[in-house]
Amino acid sequence: MTSTPSDERRPASRSRVTVLVTIAVLVVLVVLFFIFASLYTDWLWFQQLGFLNVLTTQWVASAVMFFIGFFGMAIPIFVSIEVAFRFRPVYAKLNAQLDRYQQVVEPLRRLAMWGIPAVIGLFAGIASSSRWQLALEWLNGTPTGKVDPQFHLDVSFYLFALPFYQAVAAFASATVLISGIAAIATSYLYGALRFGNREVRISRTARVQLSVTGAVYLALQAGSIWLDQYATLSTNTSSNITNLVGASYADVHAVIPGRAILAGAAAIVAVLFIITAIIGRWRLPIIGTALLLVSGLIIGSIYPWIVEKFQVEPSQRSLEAPYIDRNISATRDAYGVNSVKERAYDAVTDAEPGTLRNDVETTANIRIIDPALISPAFAQLQQIKQYYTFNKYLDVDRYTIDGKVQDTVLGVRELDQSNTGAQASWFNNVLVYTHGYGVVAAYGNQRSTEGLPVFLESGIPDTGKLGKFQPRIYFGESSPSYSIVGAPKGKKPVELDYPSSGGADNQNATTTFAGNGGPKLDNVFKRLVYSIKFQSEQILLSDAVSDSSQILYNRDPAKRVQKAAPYLTLDSDPYPAVVDGRVQWIIDGYTTSDKYPYSAVLQLSSAISDTYTPTPQLALDNVNYIRNSVKATVDAYTGKVTLYAWDDKDPILKTWQKIFPSTIKPLKDMSSELVQHVRYPADLFKAQRQILGTYHVTDSDTWFSGSDAWVTPNDPTKPSATARLQPPYYLTMKLPGQKESAFSLYSTYIPKSTVSGTRSILTGYLAADGDAGKTAGQKASSYGKLTLLALPKQTSVPGPGRVETTFTTDTEVANQLALLARGDTNVEKGNLLTVPVGGGLLYVQPVYVSSNAETSFPVLRKILVSFGDKIAFEDTLDGALNSLFGGDSGATAGDGGVTTPTIPNVPDTGTGTGTGTTTPTNPTNDPQLKSALAAVQTALTERAAALKSGDLAAYATADAKLVAALNALFALEQ
Repeated sequence: MTSTPSDERRPASRSRVTVLVTIAVLVVLVVLFFIFASLYTDWLWFQQLGFLNVLTTQWVASAVMFFIGFFGMAIPIFVSIEVAFRFRPVYAKLNAQLDRYQQVVEPLRRLAMWGIPAVIGLFAGIASSSRWQLALEWLNGTPTGKVDPQFHLDVSFYLFALPFYQAVAAFASATVLISGIAAIATSYLYGALRFGNREVRISRTARVQLSVTGAVYLALQAGSIWLDQYATLSTNTSSNITNLVGASYADVHAVIPGRAILAGAAAIVAVLFIITAIIGRWRLPIIGTALLLVSGLIIGSIYPWIVEKFQVEPSQRSLEAPYIDRNISATRDAYGVNSVKERAYDAVTDAEPGTLRNDVETTANIRIIDPALISPAFAQLQQIKQYYTFNKYLDVDRYTIDGKVQDTVLGVRELDQSNTGAQASWFNNVLVYTHGYGVVAAYGNQRSTEGLPVFLESGIPDTGKLGKFQPRIYFGESSPSYSIVGAPKGKKPVELDYPSSGGADNQNATTTFAGNGGPKLDNVFKRLVYSIKFQSEQILLSDAVSDSSQILYNRDPAKRVQKAAPYLTLDSDPYPAVVDGRVQWIIDGYTTSDKYPYSAVLQLSSAISDTYTPTPQLALDNVNYIRNSVKATVDAYTGKVTLYAWDDKDPILKTWQKIFPSTIKPLKDMSSELVQHVRYPADLFKAQRQILGTYHVTDSDTWFSGSDAWVTPNDPTKPSATARLQPPYYLTMKLPGQKESAFSLYSTYIPKSTVSGTRSILTGYLAADGDAGKTAGQKASSYGKLTLLALPKQTSVPGPGRVETTFTTDTEVANQLALLARGDTNVEKGNLLTVPVGGGLLYVQPVYVSSNAETSFPVLRKILVSFGDKIAFEDTLDGALNSLFGGDSGATAGDGGVTTPTIPNVPDTGTGTGTGTTTPTNPTNDPQLKSALAAVQTALTERAAALKSGDLAAYATADAKLVAALNALFALEQ
């Protein structure tokens, strides 16, 4: 029997199908394995961190919400289509057009009946899974013990229950609406619903199905409208007062009763649809629906507008007064400022001799080192090698030095892999350059005679006043995306610890990570999944990766805390502290909400943004409730995350403690040393200062008139075109009326009307006590106390903008600044501090000078001070205060003008002759120290000469000699 051409094509066709199916299966398997690898590495990471229940709870909650959303949407749609099809008229006469539609649809009917609900259900499931937090908060909501003034319900109803109920109502309404549309389309396609000759014909089954669907939809709308009554307490619906959030007079007397009426009307119309299903008459529900729409327009919009326009506006101040009082009270409570009382401060403006004698402690602690400008100086003096870096903006903390609490500017020497040099490779970047090294700290109120910071902790290895601690920084804000650490026993460590000290062997110190900082790569499968995750085959193939290896990733402290506590909004400034022999990153965590009844809404990102803080991207930006509920720490060596319940009364935190049990430690577990380094968080303070700009007023009439509204001034040190809000500053000081100095965070206010810059007078001064105490597991009662000083309205106390203008336009100051800026140098003005001393307000501003050279850094040369309308511009703070107060300031500033530099000779500052050398100001008779200083001097001279001649090899040799000489000098200081 001979084969036909069709017989020959058949095997080839089967082979092609088999290949395509095989390829498709392989692609699906590869995609599934990639998904599995991502999930599995997340599991390993959370497991190692000790927060596995956070991940599993999210997975389970998301999965449950997905299936609820999927089946909650898919099943009603499927049932609606199935019922409409199953009970279709068998012998319906269809027009030609519908007949053609049926012929097209019929071959795909079964696929469509299952596929359409499945696809729509998939989208619904994905949307629902993202709302897992909302569902868990509803299930675990904690009562607050406070009730709203309108409905007298516990505030937790608005925080946890109402958002969930509204989401459920919206989802159910969407499901019923789509199901109804599917039923109408199916009924029309199969003849149960027909249009023609100005009439609509509908079968009995279709009538029952559609009327029941309409009844359910109207019932859901009734429930949704009823819930909308409560939503008026966290919105501004009727009132034309911009900042008034919550039910106003028109809301209480028109909107809320109107919504209750409309909810009842919707329920009645739903009953009419049920009646239609029984008796078959559509007139009643159609008329009822039309009346409902008209009623919604009249009762929901027109009537509230009439009440607002003709009743409220003519007597707005008196009618809205009770509701403004509600708004003021709720807002102050929601932002934690309800205990703040405005206190009059009759600031004087005359700088008399002896005025500062009672403020010696405060003036001695005035910080003249600006953490926003001094980072380049830290880098040039303490970076040591090109592969280290400091953050652009350093941090301010306080340490007890020689029995005295000292404000400190501190930076972490982190790793910068972009500057590891020409030998950059996977091996070096992942296995060798794995961590930074050490902490550098300088006195905040001291500078050397050369204008350099005076270090209290410096060098490699670290030496100084902070005691012994683990200096290695494996987890920081600039850490590599991932590193593999942990050499096998018996093998030579390959991780670069710190650079050579220039000894005989000139070998860099190496180390092996000895902590528990990441998942172990103790089998081939783990190496494979991490190769996929980081898209690097080297993880799988390299012989340097062994069973002893760990992989460190997600190393940014804030990101680690965010993963461990996804419900928190984190402060934008994690800061390092040497605590209990470790470098710990401290991060403040906030619980927030936008549903607090009657509280004013704040755009948090806008409030946080200032000169040194870019506008953050927040999951919940518009908030009307915030608490600093958690203090978190991240160990810079091991990456260990610890969460402490700082505000254990916060209902939102209590709710999340139920959801993620055992993840948050009680306050009593905090060590005394850690408590001493806790500070009042800047982002919370910024939010509170913006709220208090309006809500320092507690009288409804004054609040309504807006006559005493304040704003934070723009940073006067920046050009007006680019200026943003002036940041708050940390400073140890004693506020008027306080018995002792405290580490405080403060900001100033000017009148809201002067924001355009026509006048800049000071109206208020806000400070927060940031000293948490010294007792383990217990915060001081004064911590977080907000002090608001109101300046006299009769006296014009200069504001920051006016003071900065005076500094700039004063002839003598301008001439001296011009002299400092001669040639190839720049003048930079530091932070303008405002200190309440001497019965008035003292402004202090450091002035830095730097050159345009590549290795330049700012050097503190002058101090500007102002009190009232008088200013002084001197080399030291002591000199400036004595000049300002007639030669008798009555105080001794911390810099004194003659502090011995920690590094007598330093690399090129970009000032003076440009040779990069300085002469020691305090020679000594110690032979060893003389020899060490001479070595430093020689190395500096050789380096400067090499740089001038362009001999890079000689420059590198001289630079190595300089590092060795400096290390020898540091060793003598120990």
